[in-house]
Amino acid sequence: MIRVALGFVLSLGLCAALMPFVISVLSRLKAGQPILGYVESHKNKSGTPTMGGTGFIMSAALPFAFLLRGEASTALVCLIVALGYGIIGLTDDYIKVKSGKNKGLSAGWKLLLQLIIACVVSLYAFFGTPIGSKIYIPFTDMPVDLSYFALPYYVLIFLSFTNAVNLTDGLDGLAAGVTEVFLICFALLVFIISGMEPTEGQQNELLLLICFAGALAGFLCYNKYPAKVFMGDTGSLSLGGLLASMSVLTGLGLSAALIGIMYVASALSVIVQVISFKLTKKRVFLMSPLHHHFEQKGIHENRIVAAYTSVTAAAGVLVIAITAFFS
Repeated sequence: MIRVALGFVLSLGLCAALMPFVISVLSRLKAGQPILGYVESHKNKSGTPTMGGTGFIMSAALPFAFLLRGEASTALVCLIVALGYGIIGLTDDYIKVKSGKNKGLSAGWKLLLQLIIACVVSLYAFFGTPIGSKIYIPFTDMPVDLSYFALPYYVLIFLSFTNAVNLTDGLDGLAAGVTEVFLICFALLVFIISGMEPTEGQQNELLLLICFAGALAGFLCYNKYPAKVFMGDTGSLSLGGLLASMSVLTGLGLSAALIGIMYVASALSVIVQVISFKLTKKRVFLMSPLHHHFEQKGIHENRIVAAYTSVTAAAGVLVIAITAFFS
């Protein structure tokens, strides 16, 4: 477990040191974030460098590779998935920057590419790993076999997580802050499910989670309000891919959804808004995702970010405590 703690420190230090260089390069390349015109309070953020997710991805991957030991198939697959989704996000960000508009890959292309990765990893989880078709019931260490229903469930986890994290990325420090808390809580949950004696493979899973947590802590030094850099879809899709693959390959998808309650809230607010407008031509929220609704109500984004991270922390502590009690 010393490796895990060292991974956090190295990733944090590397990201904190690397980000000024990344920001400088992005600024020289004029990789500024196009801002939605109808988000009035965000107009002064136009031109802020985006694609900053490249910085924390490298800062997590390098210490992880350096500290990796022994059996690491699950952790390596999760890292590859994170990189794959990051490439999709990088392509999307590049198109936005090149066009000067807040529209990158079409929704169809983005969904198709995400779906391909989701299906490949779901098949791998089902046929090529010990987890197979089993998932853990929340608050317990008891597995339930879903049989072939596991495959669509895994794909649903992927599409839900990747897009929910992406939707949560809308305020300075929001997606990074929520995901920082999520990663730490999820790592503790994996540790508890292991009986506090993680196998070699589980130690590498914990290492990957904590390396990303450390890198995000370093990234937040530059992404907190007022942000000097945005993670872009490069970062948010990469994080979504990491969380989705880790949830599927550990069998902890349902517990992950409970810890990530604010991701769920972001996604549901968009779904409710779209359905309501299509059926009644009326909007439930002043604006979606949910954090923009709170902004329209006059709440400062720092308070919104603090509330989101606090709720995530409370949900994480609750899931961990109850799981520890019943395990």
